[in-house]
Amino acid sequence: MKVLDSIVTQAASIAAVRRDIHAHPELCFEENRTADLVAAKLTEWGIPVHRGMGTTGVVGIVKNGNSARAVGLRADMDALPMQEFNTFAHASQHPGKMHACGHDGHTAMLLAAAQHFAQHRNFDGTVYLIFQPAEEGGGGAREMIKDGLFEKFPMEAVFGMHNWAFPQVGTFAVSAGPVMASSNEFRITIRGKGGHAALPHTGTDPVPIACQMVQAFQTIISRNKKPVDAGVISVTMIHAGEATNVIPDACELQGTVRTFTLEVLDLIERRMQQIAEHLCAAHDAQCEFEFVRNYPPTVNSAAEAEFARQVMVSLVGEQNVLVQEPTMGAEDFAYMLQAKPGAYCFIGNGDGSHRDIGHGGGPCVIHNPSYDFNDELIPLGATYWVRLAEAWLAQER
Repeated sequence: MKVLDSIVTQAASIAAVRRDIHAHPELCFEENRTADLVAAKLTEWGIPVHRGMGTTGVVGIVKNGNSARAVGLRADMDALPMQEFNTFAHASQHPGKMHACGHDGHTAMLLAAAQHFAQHRNFDGTVYLIFQPAEEGGGGAREMIKDGLFEKFPMEAVFGMHNWAFPQVGTFAVSAGPVMASSNEFRITIRGKGGHAALPHTGTDPVPIACQMVQAFQTIISRNKKPVDAGVISVTMIHAGEATNVIPDACELQGTVRTFTLEVLDLIERRMQQIAEHLCAAHDAQCEFEFVRNYPPTVNSAAEAEFARQVMVSLVGEQNVLVQEPTMGAEDFAYMLQAKPGAYCFIGNGDGSHRDIGHGGGPCVIHNPSYDFNDELIPLGATYWVRLAEAWLAQER
């Protein structure tokens, strides 16, 4: 791996910052301490800071030379509302909150790059360092954009990076096209007529209607959309009834829908509503259908994905830059990619053997209570950010 010596020299101090952030997790739009820490570090290194965008977002501005060209690098800062199982020294100090997705590490890698930029400005133009709040369901990227991110800080392209459970540290993955899915939620309430369970003919039982509905939704996946188009409908909650001898008045279904294109999403939403309403009508029940679109698909633009891939190859070699297999997980960096060209990549977090004594018994995958970010990634991830920005701003246009 070709990592920058200046970043390696400072890696231990940045790792300490990362562990401090891990020990003090903050949920979406509550990242006040984290934002204070980020802003203090940037200011210490002489980097101008803009605060408050998207509520708690921080943008660092690193300029050099006379070029009007600019590129954006983004890291997320928020934690998850879950209990940490780890008991090592830097485990969460706040019950029910945990950096289980590695956003502490993402922040640390971009801070390490920022420290290098402050000392070695080997570029002509501007690098915008975007520290974003509320990726975990809050849509912080969308809120920063609403607050004028791309108007106040005009950039040609924007890039993001997330750690991933590749077994080997020193690997990247990037591809053009959809790499993460849209995230959507639905809530369906079937209103029947309750009664005695021994006299079902006197009421309208919503439970068998719900059972038919769950099964029928899967025909959308198998019979309505093209087989080559990806889509997931998962009914994850069913709530009905309070007693074994009472037919309930209502039954509620909730769940998620994931797609890689808005066209497939449109199809699924339309067919789900038709099936729900018509099944209820067929059984003399009422239907309340609610479908909420959260994050759109994360779609890498082809030129920027290839550009990022070439930078990765220069650092770790062709064999360690993998094809980015699309995942049905979602990411609000999608909003930035709807507004600007760019690419979202993965960096390998290893197999979990990096964790200190005291880690939980589970695997080291994201959203797991035994997860911890691998500090060995900091020099490589930061070097990638530096080389990417330098190469982008060096292009002839």
